[in-house]
Amino acid sequence: MAYHMIFRFRQPRRRFELASQFVMSDQSRAKKSVFGERSAGEEVQEVDIISAIEFDNSGNHLATGDRGGRVVLFERTDTNNSSGTRRELEEADYPLRHPEFRYKTEFQSHDPEFDYLKSLEIEEKINKIRWCQTANGALFLLSTNDKTIKFWKVQDKKIKKICDMNSDPSRAIGNGTIASSSNSNITSSCLVNGGVSEVNNSLCTDFSLPPGGISSLRLPVVTSHESSPMARCRRVYAHAHDYHINSISNNSDGETFISADDLRINLWNLEISNQSFNIVDVKPAKMEDLSEVITSAEFHPTHCNMLAYSSSKGSIRLIDLRQSALCDSHSKLFEEPEQAGPKSFFTEIIASVSDIKFAKEGRYLLSRDYMTLKLWDINMDAGPVATFQVHEYLKPKLCDLYENDSIFDKFECCISGNGLRAATGSYSNLFRVFGVAPGSTETATLEASRNPMRRHVPIPSRPSRTLSSITRVVSRGSESPGVDGNTNALDYTTKLLHLAWHPNENSIACAAANSLYMYYA
Repeated sequence: MAYHMIFRFRQPRRRFELASQFVMSDQSRAKKSVFGERSAGEEVQEVDIISAIEFDNSGNHLATGDRGGRVVLFERTDTNNSSGTRRELEEADYPLRHPEFRYKTEFQSHDPEFDYLKSLEIEEKINKIRWCQTANGALFLLSTNDKTIKFWKVQDKKIKKICDMNSDPSRAIGNGTIASSSNSNITSSCLVNGGVSEVNNSLCTDFSLPPGGISSLRLPVVTSHESSPMARCRRVYAHAHDYHINSISNNSDGETFISADDLRINLWNLEISNQSFNIVDVKPAKMEDLSEVITSAEFHPTHCNMLAYSSSKGSIRLIDLRQSALCDSHSKLFEEPEQAGPKSFFTEIIASVSDIKFAKEGRYLLSRDYMTLKLWDINMDAGPVATFQVHEYLKPKLCDLYENDSIFDKFECCISGNGLRAATGSYSNLFRVFGVAPGSTETATLEASRNPMRRHVPIPSRPSRTLSSITRVVSRGSESPGVDGNTNALDYTTKLLHLAWHPNENSIACAAANSLYMYYA
């Protein structure tokens, strides 16, 4: 049983499609929204592939960036005027509304550039998006490509028009002059933002009075019509990174942020674009001595003096900005205890951490490497408190994954606002959801498509229990034979790299190629 609602938005460079689907399974229900899903056989343009996704702190706005340098904003349209938790509303038989998002606006954030000093092309692809604090009803966000960070302000502007004019552009006589009578019933023209049409310019040099003359003159009136969101670049932070920027992160003080590349982390003030401070530098005196690079960096959500960054060796370092201006040493080091036994050529490659995320309260830290998802307690540096196998069945295929460069794919991870569940992506547009609470064995696998039950899913490495409504959508998929026995069934060209969890609700937004999927349970 399914119900569909479809809305289409047509823009000069992209078509957006929203389809909301209710999937009924036993007595559970989950909702999924789709933006921009392509039809069968439709070719995906490289510039339309989504490369970044982020909710704002309120969860009412969602931003995506693509390889074409564009940032697209969505806003929540449903309003929940009821009070109480979801469980209380269900017990009171109150109709529970699912979150609904609609297209708000888009703007060109970055354009392709060329570094003439290094003879390198700089792609316009958006690597990361981070929301900043709102002010005076305006939205603020940071976006970055490989080299340049930009600070954007998005605000609704009312369009002003000039109406009630004496001349009517719709009535032209003679050689293009315009005549109008005070007795005319034709609606007078409105010119946007005080502009004057080319036709009206002729009034200055070639105007002729209508028969009988003009009995009265009317003064033009400026009126405000519907508002339209306008994006304006406030600041540009450039020329501070020699290597590709892989991370940006806002500080909880609302004034500063960090940007990280392979070898350095810089600290910026939002109000100062021509100066930054280098706080982490792992570049050795000789590049041949380089043994690891920075892969991700994230500020602590509540302590403005603390941040964490990960490395290609699988370690995570927690640093305190109060210790020194240049944080050459770390306050804590988190890494997996070295296991006994032989190591393969791929051991260090798959150990590289591709993403880290702090939980909302800041005590736990989530990390993703190629094969696993790990949960760390920042008060315990002996090892991860939990490790979740994402696609253990790929281990026999590491040679093939190395040959086609898939082993270097950088999967992101996210954690729910209550810190009880985490999610990350895999191949064939699959993503995994795990319960990370102590003693939890919850797990689920879904596909980012209109029908999340279309594919059989791999057998999880741990016993599967229900994961609220989101697990029941797969309808005992874990009991079906999946790709474990046949990894050739996986499509390595379709991979779900980017996803984000709503900060306050059990909702996940994930990107597959040029499509944006939103799951709610």
